[in-house]
Amino acid sequence: MDTAGIRNLEGAHWNLETSPLVEKAIQRHEGLLANNGAFVVRTGQFTGRSPKDKYIVREEGTEAAVDWGAVNQPMSEAAFDQLHARMLKFWEGEEELFVQDCFAGADPAYALPIRVIAQRAWHSLFARDLFIRPGAADEHRPEFTIFFAPTFYADPERDGTRSKTCIAINFKSRQVIIAGTEYAGEVKKSVFSILNYLLPAREVLPMHCSANIGEDGNVALFFGLSGTGKTTLSADPDRSLIGDDEHGWSDDGVFNFEGGCYAKCIHLSQEKEPQIWDAIRYGTVLENVVMDPASRILDFDSDELTENTRAAYPIDYIENAANPSLGGHPSHILFLTADAFGVIPPISRLTPEQAMYHFLSGYTAKLAGTERGLGKEPTATFSSCFGEPFLPRPAVVYARMLGEKMRRHNVRCYLVNTGWVAGPHGIGHRMNLPQTRAMVNAAVNGELDGVAAVMHPVFQVGVPKHCPGVPEEVLDARGQWSDPAAYDRAAAHLHQLFQKNFAKFGAAGDELVQRSR
Repeated sequence: MDTAGIRNLEGAHWNLETSPLVEKAIQRHEGLLANNGAFVVRTGQFTGRSPKDKYIVREEGTEAAVDWGAVNQPMSEAAFDQLHARMLKFWEGEEELFVQDCFAGADPAYALPIRVIAQRAWHSLFARDLFIRPGAADEHRPEFTIFFAPTFYADPERDGTRSKTCIAINFKSRQVIIAGTEYAGEVKKSVFSILNYLLPAREVLPMHCSANIGEDGNVALFFGLSGTGKTTLSADPDRSLIGDDEHGWSDDGVFNFEGGCYAKCIHLSQEKEPQIWDAIRYGTVLENVVMDPASRILDFDSDELTENTRAAYPIDYIENAANPSLGGHPSHILFLTADAFGVIPPISRLTPEQAMYHFLSGYTAKLAGTERGLGKEPTATFSSCFGEPFLPRPAVVYARMLGEKMRRHNVRCYLVNTGWVAGPHGIGHRMNLPQTRAMVNAAVNGELDGVAAVMHPVFQVGVPKHCPGVPEEVLDARGQWSDPAAYDRAAAHLHQLFQKNFAKFGAAGDELVQRSR
């Protein structure tokens, strides 16, 4: 048995199933059951990721491959080894440990065996919900081990970290240390970062996107940062869900990295998001959702703890999930953006050059709660490839792969604003979800491909003149503003922000866009 250097690991709880994990978590006072059976936890101080506390070990293998900087902060091998040694000593004092062996990657050709060793029973349940569970006939030899120790802390003076919280990935030793945070999303995104580093070398494009498939086999991809609607819009009763957040695109098609979903559930309602609503039941982990202590009734509208309330559940809790989580090559790609300025059209068609430009730009409004340090107001941001925090390699590496695959498979691309219309945040209102669904459905079904479009005067994207099930005036972003001149100024300002951001890619970005012609 591989004990990962932990002396008492043989006596740990190995691969417990859902019910024993829930029972253990209740016995250990880690959370409470809601009236619908979901297990409700609080993550304390950390209700989102800690991107400024994330590190990659700098060694001969990663030296030239990683795009070092504010996103990919280096940690020396010596510092990691020192942290790792102290962590192993820390584990010896734990009376109970929980181990889950899982896979990341639904395509067996690219599946990565991982082992999650956790202090908390509910963290083990989270891993069981989010990753792919081995079958009875599957051989599992972990290629990456993740140590999740929320009450073990880094020492900034000794370890060179920014704080006591630390998420460190060592590609040489194939280990991850997550210290000083209870937020389970760190496990999920650490595995995503690992795949983003490993898979391009195997000609597989890792993508921060959701994916679904129609009855005719047409696959659609939905790119976007947290809060832009990937999970919500890909959960469609008329299409099968391949996955809600992370995928690979190989020469054979698209495959899910995960075996579960991690849905934002602030303001969740049965009427607007019935599939996600029905998935929240026994076995689901709810993070930071407010609950009445007596009735155990959940209040999805409360942001008392955070707006980044989350539900983690196995993908088969979605009634029409694809099994296995695989699909062919996509026919349509949608870039989702929550535009806080309220000027991006509700939906627009992109040329191949524009697709590369918007993919590298990755514009959205980062919503409160997804990361530590964000206030109540959305902040306009650019995140390369709609997933910059998880990209160890330079963004142009992923964009080049996307462009080549789009050309090879003749993929159509649309930009969808799931953010604000009729004015900026605070004046306008959030896009109507049923109308957004109608536009998305028309796009992925090919109903907008041949529709005449009007060129937007600022962003130069093609805005369809009509869309089934959507009033024509809704398609006109400028026309929804009470002050057209104010719209023009806001659009020009955002366009300048796009240009300023894109300049950081220099000649490599310009060349990539030109090659897409």
